[in-house]
Amino acid sequence: MTGSASPAGKWAQLDEILRPVDADLEANYPGERAEPQPVHTAYVSAADVAVDTPASWGGQAAALADEAADLLVELTGGDEVVVDLARRRLRHNPIEDLRIDLEDGYGWRPDDVEDGHARRAGEILAAWTDMRPHAPRSAGVRAKGLGAAERARGLRTLELVLDGAGGVPDGFVFTVPKLRDVRQVDAINVVCAEFERAHGLPAHAVRYELQVEIPQAVMSADGRATVAEAIHRGTPRLSGLHYGTYDYSAACGIVSAQQSLTHPVADHAKAVMQSAAAQTGVWISDGSTQVVPVGGPDKVEAAIRRHHALVLRSLERGFYQGWDMHPGHLATRWVAVIGFFRSAMPTAAQRLQAYFDRTSGDVVDEPATAMSLAAVLDRGLSAGAFTTDEIVQIAPLCSPERLDALRVGGGGLPA
Repeated sequence: MTGSASPAGKWAQLDEILRPVDADLEANYPGERAEPQPVHTAYVSAADVAVDTPASWGGQAAALADEAADLLVELTGGDEVVVDLARRRLRHNPIEDLRIDLEDGYGWRPDDVEDGHARRAGEILAAWTDMRPHAPRSAGVRAKGLGAAERARGLRTLELVLDGAGGVPDGFVFTVPKLRDVRQVDAINVVCAEFERAHGLPAHAVRYELQVEIPQAVMSADGRATVAEAIHRGTPRLSGLHYGTYDYSAACGIVSAQQSLTHPVADHAKAVMQSAAAQTGVWISDGSTQVVPVGGPDKVEAAIRRHHALVLRSLERGFYQGWDMHPGHLATRWVAVIGFFRSAMPTAAQRLQAYFDRTSGDVVDEPATAMSLAAVLDRGLSAGAFTTDEIVQIAPLCSPERLDALRVGGGGLPA
């Protein structure tokens, strides 16, 4: 590689090889989305949902938090502030994301009955857009899937939901259950394009999520990771992957008593989902537990402890969203989320302070780690676990401007 060629000319062949690689990587892995990920998705049957469902669920959850205050404080390690912040959230904005369920949680009903519930679901979704921030900031439906026996019913339901809403509500997203083949993603893209055309929306305006509850969604017949290909066929319309705890476990042959978010088959599926979605902007959501805090005091306490532990386990493994199936789950969800990020904030802020100050300490962080630490602060702020003033009191260099610059890859050192 010596001679009279100019330095730029020496590597022209490499540039020719790598330029399309650069373009592909930029297109396929654009990084995390700027909007905050919801901490949960609440599921409510279309037969039971009403305009006041978020407030009703929040009120029931707040009552449980009051009744179980001592237990919740114990679960936080004695931090009453966490429980107080969770109570505040339950009173004002208890549900961040909600799906009106017309699939497994709804069942099969006469067509005229489901037609009516679908239209009513659309009316409720439209009403919520005028009630924010006290209503979910994103909401939608889960209709029946793309299998031969149910797809006609599912597509009719989706059309009727949008008819009832008078269009596509702001923040609308629908969940596609039981993904089995990447070609189903191509079909959903066609459906979305038709909705966009019919309602005069720009391309890629309608968003959907894929529910991973069949093993073929993780590994296809040829040994490839179905979810990885699905992500790149589905984006930018595809916004999330949701793990379906019980259908997936059952399809893997796990007996009902052992079906859980913590089973090894669940961990394997979610690890594949997490790796496939990394740096794509597609969110991952953990699944649900069927154990709810009802019954006698012992059963309620056991359910609270179980759900709190499951939420913490998910957070520790990098799954920042999960399903909530009962109003009582909101109490433990918010206590666990707020407690997790509030306890993580001081260390994250101090390490970022050292990074911005370029001082040495017990840990020397690199830019990628600094961006991860900033994400901890972003998620905690979004959850209401602390304020920017609390961050700056601990780490004066962690101003909102520096954190914003770090988030977009500028190293956190604005000009």
